Amino acid sequence: MNDKELLPWLEKATLGDESAFQLVYQATHQDVYRTVGFLVYKKQDIEDIVNEVYMRMWRSFHKYDPNRPFRFWLHGITIRLVQDWKRKAWRRIRLLERNRQMTCEQFDWTDKAILQFEMQHELFSIVRQLSYKLRVVVILRYFHDYALEEIADILQIPVGTVKSRHHLALKELRKRFEMTGGKAYVN
Repeated sequence: MNDKELLPWLEKATLGDESAFQLVYQATHQDVYRTVGFLVYKKQDIEDIVNEVYMRMWRSFHKYDPNRPFRFWLHGITIRLVQDWKRKAWRRIRLLERNRQMTCEQFDWTDKAILQFEMQHELFSIVRQLSYKLRVVVILRYFHDYALEEIADILQIPVGTVKSRHHLALKELRKRFEMTGGKAYVN
């Protein structure tokens, strides 16, 4: 279902119609889930973030401008929530590390769920090796087909920064792909 088809349902959902919200959810859930899945590795975290995306969407309908694409607005919410989650996760890691230093205990930082998680396609696994800042640009550019200017708007950073990250990501992807013996060209 495209944005134009979603518009009447969005208007109803804005007015509090839960069945319209359910339809919007069904039309967009898979896309949001995949986007979060590319940016976050643990299944439980992915599900928590996706749930939070839809709660935030429900509370923020009054801020949605129907003159702009809905999925663009929804991807903005998704990316901001992933960034918030990563900040919180980093704080938890720092607190755990501080606690470990105070108690002199050794923690095993390897997460078996992360190590066992496999991507079906080689390129996806290479994309996952990129830093978060590069990966989010690649996902928005090639998975969601946003222009660099739109990515800058979603991430709320200058276009030049997006272009720089995009260039660096492609360079890194080419290098990593060649290291795996791949013959395909990443452009």
